[in-house]
Amino acid sequence: MDVLASFRLDGRVAFVSGGGGAIGSAIAVALGSAGARVAVADIDQAHAEAAAEKVRTAGAECLALSGDITRESEAQRIVDAIVERYGHLDIVVNAVGGGAGKVLFDAQEYPRDAWDWIMELNLRSTLIATQAAVREMVKAGKGGRVINISSVRATLGINAGYSAYVAAKGAISSLTRQWATEWAKHGITVNAIAPTFVDTPQVAMLLGDPAFKAGLVNRVPLGRVGETDDLVGAVVFFASASSSFVTGQILGIDGGLTATQ
Repeated sequence: MDVLASFRLDGRVAFVSGGGGAIGSAIAVALGSAGARVAVADIDQAHAEAAAEKVRTAGAECLALSGDITRESEAQRIVDAIVERYGHLDIVVNAVGGGAGKVLFDAQEYPRDAWDWIMELNLRSTLIATQAAVREMVKAGKGGRVINISSVRATLGINAGYSAYVAAKGAISSLTRQWATEWAKHGITVNAIAPTFVDTPQVAMLLGDPAFKAGLVNRVPLGRVGETDDLVGAVVFFASASSSFVTGQILGIDGGLTATQ
């Protein structure tokens, strides 16, 4: 077995939902650099185009698409466009999510509209995009890879008004295990990464608070906040042949945070 070659994604087609964001675009570039042809989808076409250009600069082919991935018809349209362009779909990465720092409320007062928004953004986006992609994988009969983005907050509470977010990420971790069980018969593996705070514009408000950031860094054994580059190696692993016997796993990428809890 050529170990290094088993991490290559040549001939594969990857769909990164939420590929216009900081985490999604970093993942898209990594998948392209590993040899995949990539499609990035974002609700904002300009963001999708900017991410696609990064992938192309890295030397890979990339299709930029826009649409609301929480709507079944939009998700199906995006998947259909990918298959029309490339002929098949092998990998889906669900990178839509976040938003918790924008809606922080005490648990006993958490408003329904904020709750529903976080669930739509994180959980429903993962469900709808994956269903559309997996229907295509099952139809093609050649297996596939599903990679979700959970969070350490799926298992660890935080005293910062995160009720909806921890519920959504906990559901994503549970769905990862459930889907892995159901879709194994189709040769489709389902895994997730579970980062701690990653330095992106979405959490700038929280990380901009010196006291909050110091408290976070002090709890992380490796002594720093995560970067987008810290996530991409695990995603490439889960997308590649190297992980062919790995499914239903949630990999913490947290600088050792959960090891101390």
